[in-house]
Amino acid sequence: MAKYDNTNSGAVFKNTRKETESQPDMTGTLDVEGTDYYISGWFNEKEGVGKYMRVKLTKKEEKKPVAAASSDSDMPF
Repeated sequence: MAKYDNTNSGAVFKNTRKETESQPDMTGTLDVEGTDYYISGWFNEKEGVGKYMRVKLTKKEEKKPVAAASSDSDMPF
């Protein structure tokens, strides 16, 4: 079975946890040339333009590894 290629694609879904107006209406993830991003969207309406969605991309940061405890510790174990 062939593996699906997600390069240059993504998906957004309704934000079911939205509590304030500043939080996005839609959220999801997007791949741009192998780099992963979070995508957020807000529904807006402007006179003369009509309805539109404003979007923001935020690069997913790699999680930093948790530092191991030092072996020079004063702990008895």
